[in-house]
Amino acid sequence: MQIKVQSVIDLKGKIEVPGDKSISHRGVMFGAIAEGTTEIHNFLMGEDCLSTIACFRQMGIDIDVEDEKVIVQGKGLYGLQEADNVLDVGNSGTTTRLMIGILAGQKFNSVINGDASIRKRPMGRVTKPLKLMGAQIMGREEDTKAPLAIKGGNLKPFEYNSPVASAQVKSAIILAGLYTEGFTKVTEPEKSRDHTERMLKAFGAELEVEGLSVTVKGGGKLTGQKIEVPGDISSAAFFLVAGAIIPGAEVLVENVGINPTRDGVIEVLKNMGADIELTNLREATGEPVADILVRGSKLKGTKIAGDLIPRLIDEIPVLAVAAAIAQGETIIADAEELKVKESNRITAVVTELKRFGVDIVEQPDGMIIRGGNPLKGGAVCESYHDHRIAMSMIIAGLAAQGETIINNSECINISFPGFMELVERLKR
Repeated sequence: MQIKVQSVIDLKGKIEVPGDKSISHRGVMFGAIAEGTTEIHNFLMGEDCLSTIACFRQMGIDIDVEDEKVIVQGKGLYGLQEADNVLDVGNSGTTTRLMIGILAGQKFNSVINGDASIRKRPMGRVTKPLKLMGAQIMGREEDTKAPLAIKGGNLKPFEYNSPVASAQVKSAIILAGLYTEGFTKVTEPEKSRDHTERMLKAFGAELEVEGLSVTVKGGGKLTGQKIEVPGDISSAAFFLVAGAIIPGAEVLVENVGINPTRDGVIEVLKNMGADIELTNLREATGEPVADILVRGSKLKGTKIAGDLIPRLIDEIPVLAVAAAIAQGETIIADAEELKVKESNRITAVVTELKRFGVDIVEQPDGMIIRGGNPLKGGAVCESYHDHRIAMSMIIAGLAAQGETIINNSECINISFPGFMELVERLKR
């Protein structure tokens, strides 16, 4: 699918973005291994989250989908059944890595596979610690690439110092820890998003957080919950950047999750001089939520590095668009993780922004952007079948002169069905 984008004079209005992808995934997974019914409201009906539903249905879990509400009939920690076929995760890295942690504790065998992107993505960061806990996992390239075969059961408690700050790695180990008799502890170099910790506590897990460490006690039980999923800040980020870079724009994004392990995009935009205001602050199922108002303003370059990176890793492509508009130099560093997403997002962002005439240089762990010049029109961009690259180039197209074309943009449905309808609603 090809999308054509025209430059806009203004953006005005209020919108809501789809439910948080990370929380939607976890709601289904934790509900499946809990006892009783879990209701998930404002569930993200994107392809990734639907892959999670499909996998757990294969393992005998009854899951009803009604508009944006999902009802999961949980069967407890040991209620899953062996699937009669390969568990197909599609394009979803979250489904893959978290589900490996759950499957490592089961008393049956499983095989996980996905699309071409998933088969390239590194799974060793999850399979290595789980094998140290006693899981038997086999796969390509020394058990680091899908397809992966998992023989579960007989896990032992474990203390792990993770070399990367990754919510997926941390969550996989915590979930495996539920199936041990004892305490499992994970320590990260920096704090990654903490949706797993918050939600597992709500489900009744015995779990403690101390600094950069999380400890979970195995052998307990989870109880079904009602979950209100806030809007996904990673999806809101596209509109926050759009509102910030279009002169005179005024965009209100309502009901956005502002979890402090995820709100780096707001901090960076404020550092760049964006006019951003958080209103109507509240909580939903243990997650902080707010409405976010952004107005067009003159931005300046900044540095994005260090402990900021885990808080905004998925937002870096669209923040690079903001940096291209901003006056001065922006440095993005310590972001090697971008190389192993749906695409190599460092190379993809650099290549595509150059099509707009942006002065941008690729670095081993990020990029240097010298912004402030108008974006050239007429760019024909590639998505790399990566939803965040496609949407970021659409936002760049709104600020560029003339028309921008983005090829292979059907991948947007992975995380943000209805994205273009919201863009059109705001255009003036």
